[in-house]
Amino acid sequence: MTDQLGLRERKKLRTAEHIANTALALFLERGFADVSVADVADAAEVSKKTVFNYFPAKEDLVLFPIRDHKSEPARVVRTRQPGESPVAALRRHFLTGLEERDPITGLADYDEFLAFQGMVMSTPSLKLRLLEQWTDSEVVLAEALAEALGEPADAIVPSALASLIISVQRTLIVRNVERMLVGADPAAVHAQCAAEAERAFGLLEKSLA
Repeated sequence: MTDQLGLRERKKLRTAEHIANTALALFLERGFADVSVADVADAAEVSKKTVFNYFPAKEDLVLFPIRDHKSEPARVVRTRQPGESPVAALRRHFLTGLEERDPITGLADYDEFLAFQGMVMSTPSLKLRLLEQWTDSEVVLAEALAEALGEPADAIVPSALASLIISVQRTLIVRNVERMLVGADPAAVHAQCAAEAERAFGLLEKSLA
């Protein structure tokens, strides 16, 4: 994605990444509640105003690394294989992520992932902001589903289906994260996580039959 940006956009992205990385290191070291935006600005050697120019809310600093995943379900639908249904494509993508221990599926146990998820899961404002990001993902997915189904952009079917899909994915991911946070071995629970995903996506497909 960076290669497609102009010089100005690349510089802005590097600045945002620097601020977000600095903030995340502070949050993980001291705790989210014990670090102010002013602390982040000082550590990143930028002004407080600059931080807010890039990140309107303190919580956005934490979620910046996963910002691109907001449109991931929509991308999967738009790039699905010929003859493959949107739900089948999303199921295949999720199962592949589990197999590869993609952290976005919740099935990963490296230290940085566990520290990040532990902070998010224990901080109400971060959980709320993450839920808002899921809602944004739902809107983008509904647009892709409308295209795939040949429905108007404001039709109820793609909107309802997007809501169901995002709910299923969120439930699966949270269950996996909770397993990781209590010390589960990804290899040991992979089969169970995959079976749950198969069943959940299978129910989605049946509901559309």
